[in-house]
Amino acid sequence: MLDSRIPRLNVLMTLALKARVIPYANLAVLPGAAKFSFRGCSSAVAIASNAFGLKLPQAACRFTTKGARSALWLGPDEWLLQAVGEASAELFARIDGALAGHPCALVDISHRSVGFSLSGAKTEYVLNHGCPLDLSKVRFPIGMCTRTVSARRPSCLRGWRPPCFTSTSGVPLLPMCGNCWTKPVVSLRHSAGSIGSSSA
Repeated sequence: MLDSRIPRLNVLMTLALKARVIPYANLAVLPGAAKFSFRGCSSAVAIASNAFGLKLPQAACRFTTKGARSALWLGPDEWLLQAVGEASAELFARIDGALAGHPCALVDISHRSVGFSLSGAKTEYVLNHGCPLDLSKVRFPIGMCTRTVSARRPSCLRGWRPPCFTSTSGVPLLPMCGNCWTKPVVSLRHSAGSIGSSSA
């Protein structure tokens, strides 16, 4: 397990700080979070839910939240557990201790990925430049989550408050995702400038 005392540099922070806020698509970096990959049978799921303080969802491709914690269904026996602003080592030890003796797997993946949100009227348009899913509200409603790809790289996407999506992606892969979204965002910014000029 990586030393949680080592300060982390969110690789999207520079991009987000330089990005001009426009109503069409706004990138925001999410706070750091403890992230665990959990796999287990039904008995272990019940124990993990109690230890984590949040019932793990049983419905496919759905997530549950309580306070700063969330649990995302990724497969029939797999979940992603996230706790924003919490020390991963302490929370991991608590859940791992409760699961002792039960057939399951719990892995701390807090340093593997970072989270970000993309919001605005053209969120789906921007995301679809790197994600092949149908992100319309009919096909991808609020409360839905799934593992997918962004710029052909693995990521975990969930539909949040409209119009907003949040995602976690591997740290080494984010620059590639950012490059994939640069053109549509720049295009939208140019459109916003043209609209502003024509209305002046």
